[in-house]
Amino acid sequence: MVNKLFARKPLKLLLAEMEGEHRLRRVLGPVQLTALGVGCIIGTGIFVLVGQAANQTAGPALMVSFVVAGLCCVFSALCYAEFASMAPVAGSAFTYAYATLGELFAWIIGWDLVLEYTVASSAVAHGWSKYFQNLLVAFGIHFPNIVSTSPFDYHSAASGGPMQHLGPTGSFFDLPAILIVAAVTAILVLGIKQSAGFNAAMVILKLAVVAFVIAVGAFYVHPSNWRPFWPYGQWGVSLFGKTVLGWTDSSGAPVGMLAGAALIFFAYIGFDSVSTHAEEARNPKRDVPIGIMVSLLLCTVLYIAVTAVLTGMVPYNKIDVGAPVAQAFAQIGLPWAQKLIDVGAIAGITSVLLVLMLSQPRVLLAMARDGFLPTGFFGSVHARFRTPWKSTIVTGIVVAVMAALLPLGILAKLVNIGTLLAFVIVCLAVLVMRSTHPDADRAFRCPWVPVTPILGIAFCLLLMFSLPSENWLRLAVWLVIGLVIYFSYGRKNSVLARLRAEEEEKRLTEVAKG
Repeated sequence: MVNKLFARKPLKLLLAEMEGEHRLRRVLGPVQLTALGVGCIIGTGIFVLVGQAANQTAGPALMVSFVVAGLCCVFSALCYAEFASMAPVAGSAFTYAYATLGELFAWIIGWDLVLEYTVASSAVAHGWSKYFQNLLVAFGIHFPNIVSTSPFDYHSAASGGPMQHLGPTGSFFDLPAILIVAAVTAILVLGIKQSAGFNAAMVILKLAVVAFVIAVGAFYVHPSNWRPFWPYGQWGVSLFGKTVLGWTDSSGAPVGMLAGAALIFFAYIGFDSVSTHAEEARNPKRDVPIGIMVSLLLCTVLYIAVTAVLTGMVPYNKIDVGAPVAQAFAQIGLPWAQKLIDVGAIAGITSVLLVLMLSQPRVLLAMARDGFLPTGFFGSVHARFRTPWKSTIVTGIVVAVMAALLPLGILAKLVNIGTLLAFVIVCLAVLVMRSTHPDADRAFRCPWVPVTPILGIAFCLLLMFSLPSENWLRLAVWLVIGLVIYFSYGRKNSVLARLRAEEEEKRLTEVAKG
């Protein structure tokens, strides 16, 4: 029983599955892959989460939070790049775990990736709705409150204070979030080339707006706004809900620079999504590592620069939580810039949503190929568009429902702990693969092994422990649901289980004949 749970998928079998009718189309080059990474990384982090993180968690020290989160991602990204060059197939960390840590770990990480991409997409759609409605207000158009946001949200005891409790908003659901998810789903079904082309256009537009924010905002920076630099302290580390380093807010959640890094880590999941498209890369062994590392390094520099400008323009406790960048320019007397930034934010967040929803069906496809999910549905690839169209539509429906009904505060924190867990397993998988397959072909080799993977694991665990205790509870509930599905369906229907059954039947037949 134990051996079956930890059976590893042979690398040859993994590569052989790229052939046949379930094969995706190789059309992406290094520029397109990098654009996918930038498209997913630059968006919600700059235009939405930076406000909440600066105002309520880290203050001006959020600049250092991005450095810590970026370092964490660099170590993990190097591990991702090695695996992507070895096994250029859909599935990302799920595939890597299956080849190194065994079937049970593969299911856990695959189920975790479903959480990551689905919840992240919902959070991004929620943020898109807020910026879209802000843009409408700038032109004198007010969206009906009854369909403008989730039916409940966090409320503060005082304006600008820490989040206290959930309460009703007076709205039934978030209609703009539903509409943007529906539009993106339609684009994704049509094909990877159309999706990548649309993403590239959005990336160009939002990078131009980010450059504008940095260049113009720098003239309005007042260094006095960076003091105190550590208003919430340098730490913010807790162990399953009990703070061991730093302070907590009135709700018991850790605050400080490290807590800020854990919160804004949501912004960095884009490089993870690059690896899910390895099967659609023209030269994956070279192009996927390039896309991962270039997009990560470029975006980290931009994040730090925007945070420095934003917290220098406006005192950290006056930064707007919903639309921080646009409102900062409005506060310094540049309302015309607010409209421009809203347009850039909408473009930026749209590309994030597109890449996240593009990645999710690829993970489901990989899991279906291995028999963990019904292959006829989740493994179905459209004969003409060559996209996993059924799982794309299901993803769109689930994301739309969650974005329409759940507030950003719940969504953003839930996805962070899932992403960090995925990174821990990938770093661990590199250590295992170097031991079990030392001579495997590696077009890209993670440097300084075992130091790099160990540092990646340590940084990720540190940030995981900087998240509030309810995040651990939500993750545990999600994993329990996943284990129920695995033991009731996946374990009996997995490809390896069928192969083992065939081998056992063949062995028994030979014994009977002998």
